[in-house]
Parts: sequence; structure tokens; C-alpha cells
Amino acid sequence: MKTFLPIILGTDANAYGLARSFNDKYNIKSLALGSFPLKETKNSKIIDVKIIKDINKEEVLINTLLKLGKEYKQKYDYLILLSCAEWYTNPIVNNIEKLKEYYILPFMNKELKDKLEDKESFYQICEKYNLDYPKTYIVTKENKDNITLPFNYPVALKPSNSTLYSNVNFEGKEKSYKIKDKDTLKQTVDKIFDSGYNGHIIIQDFIPGSDDTMYVLNCYSNKEGKVKMMCFGRCILEEHSPYGVGNYRAIISDGNKQIYEKIKNFLEDIHYIGFSNFDLKYDYRDQTYKLFEINIRQGRSSYFTTAAGLNLAQYLVEDYVLNLDKNPEYNYNKFLWLHTPKKVLNKYVYNQDVLNEAKALIKQNKYAYTLKNKKDNSLIRNLWIQRIYNKDYQTFKLYPPKKEDEK
Repeated sequence: MKTFLPIILGTDANAYGLARSFNDKYNIKSLALGSFPLKETKNSKIIDVKIIKDINKEEVLINTLLKLGKEYKQKYDYLILLSCAEWYTNPIVNNIEKLKEYYILPFMNKELKDKLEDKESFYQICEKYNLDYPKTYIVTKENKDNITLPFNYPVALKPSNSTLYSNVNFEGKEKSYKIKDKDTLKQTVDKIFDSGYNGHIIIQDFIPGSDDTMYVLNCYSNKEGKVKMMCFGRCILEEHSPYGVGNYRAIISDGNKQIYEKIKNFLEDIHYIGFSNFDLKYDYRDQTYKLFEINIRQGRSSYFTTAAGLNLAQYLVEDYVLNLDKNPEYNYNKFLWLHTPKKVLNKYVYNQDVLNEAKALIKQNKYAYTLKNKKDNSLIRNLWIQRIYNKDYQTFKLYPPKKEDEK
């Protein structure tokens, strides 16, 4: 078999989940590059980590990749480059012509990436393909003092361009906001624009429902733009701290034929390439799953797909290394993915039916943690990983899910 090395940009749980997918299937070690040595990938037997100063700067990142490409291409038949964050994806797509001499690059062109990453243009695309999304109002610097919403409070607020938003800081900054009245809306909008953020702001009809109305969809589209894998999951618990809001803590994998067909047709029509990750919420008011956004990569919780039986790495390797053209695979298997202690799950999953389903999967041993890996055991690593998970006791105590958000 041809030799290959996955080179993963990032050192977080997302990076570890990717490396574990490669190791689970092919028993190989990945290389991760990052600006800081996070504990999720430290002291690991399945992933080597190189820390590069200022790697978040485009020039440094590309020069580093070109240098490593020349070095490692002498040792491996293929180098597979993967990103765990937008600030890595953007420079890669900007420099595909330079990098393709050395790397397998499962990414689409810059024009399509930019359209999909910006939430405002993404919702315009949703209109074209009849994909459901929340009612939306766009705020600009020009209209910010004359906002007239076509829906009632509470509303959801978030920046249209998450890359630009990540570059600004201000007191009270959150990933997204739930706004309950007009005065709070004006204060929040002013604060974001005053910080130096130059994009637009999205205000949306707030869809009622607790954590278990959130869903996630992971897909892989091959180099010809054909969907080869889809895995649907129901989030049953997510984080609610200001900086971590929306990060999934527990997912039950599932299947949904209607969602699979609709998203498959969309991805293939726009000729999407690589991993894609969708966030959705079920709106019981009209019985639809509404799209929030697409991530141009696998999400940080995407190991749930591998755990459910559809190994993320396998589809990539079959596509680019083995040149196999197999039939698409769709998950319908029930499996519980966890990124929090079971006791946290028991305390903060308020929907008793959902909690009972999770407990049943645990009893059947149909559950997994990304970071708890029998093939990657050591005393020091086990201690650090347990500390990571145990932080949730304090996080959820300070920022518990709100019961009033339940259906």
C-alpha cells in the first residue's frame, strides 16, 4: 500500500479526533501543527505535535508547509493536509497552487468557500436550493440605527463573518447572543461595531427548544464533488458559557433520509469538495430542520461519525490514495458520543426520554469519548484528559442549560 502522512493544522480535540480516525483504521501516526501545545494532543502515541511561532499568520503558515512538504515528500508517497479551523483553511485555499505540489488538498476553490463561509451569502444560497433556515434580518453599519425586525423577541444575533469577528475583542464578547428586547439589541450591535468588526451582523427569529432540538450533519464529498458519506446526529447537551456556547458535549448519531437527500443534492450541485459540517435546529412550530451554517471542514465533535461506524479518514484515503469510487454510505446507527462526564449528562439533560436513550446506549456499551483511547493510554495523559472533562462540572454549574428554552 502507498504510504501517507496526515498533517493536521490544530492541536485541539478536533485534531485529536482526526488523528484517532486515521489511527483507528490504518494504525498510523499523524503530525499536528499549531501555535500552542493544547492538552488534548499532548503526550500522545498517535499524534506528533510541532509548535510553530506565529503559524496563524498566512506567510508563516505557508512557508512552514512548503518546507515540511519538501522534507516529508521524500519519506511518504502522499501528504494529506487537513484544517481544524477557519484561520488555517483560508490561507490554504488562498495558496492551493503553491501547496498542491506536495499535498493532497481536499478543499474547494476560494470563490465557493467565501460564499459558503459568510452567513449572509450562505442564506442566499439556501434560498436558491430551498433549504430551510431561520427568518433573517441583516444589520450593517449604515442601517444599525434604524433596525425594524419582521419577527418578535427574543432573537438570535451573530456576526455574518466569523473570521473577521475572531479578530476583535471587547468586554462581554460572545460567540452568539440571545437578545430579549430592543434596548439590549442596540447595545449589543453598537458594541460589536465599535470593536472594529467590519462585517455584517445577522439577526434571526429565535427558534425555541432545548439542547436536544439541535442537530449536526457531517459529510464527505470526493474530489469529483460526489457525496460519499453522511452522518446525522442529535445533540443532547451543549455548552452555554459565553466563549463556548454551542460546543457540543453529547451527540446521539442517527439518520434522516430526507435531510440526506436534500443536502446531498445541494452539495453535488455546487460541486463541493472535502468535509462539510452543518448545524441545524428542529423547529416544532412548522416541523422543519433549519440550517444555521456550514463549516468548511469537519467539526470539533466530528469523531462521533467515526465512533458511529463511518470512519472520517477512510473516505479521504479511499478517494485520494486508493482511488476507489465506492457507493455513498449513510449512517442510521444509534451511538452516543460524549465530551463530558456521565454525571454531567445525567444532571443537565432535562428531556427524560432523551436521557433514558443515552443511558440505554451506555448500558449497551455503545458510546465513546474522543479523547479516551485505549490505544493511547499513559498515566500522565489519562490524568490530563480526565481534568479536561472534569472542568465541565464547574462550567455547567456556572452556565447551566436554561429549562425555559425547552419546547
